[in-house]
Amino acid sequence: MANKAAKNADNVAGKYYVDDQCTSCGICEGLAPDNFKLKDDGSYAYVSAQPSADQEAACKEAMESCPSSAIGDDGE
Repeated sequence: MANKAAKNADNVAGKYYVDDQCTSCGICEGLAPDNFKLKDDGSYAYVSAQPSADQEAACKEAMESCPSSAIGDDGE
């Protein structure tokens, strides 16, 4: 389960976030490329844009598919 207190600094504000347990696997970016990006140095992923209504399912799938459970949804 993602840790709200350990969010990566690059996440945009909002409901979804990636925490410091990210292993840079790229699954989230592959499933929701409009919402998740890998940091330029490849060290971790972050939420680059919160989802619109039609992107919500892809973000949820990315969260559920994350092998390190680094993606969270805090409902904000």
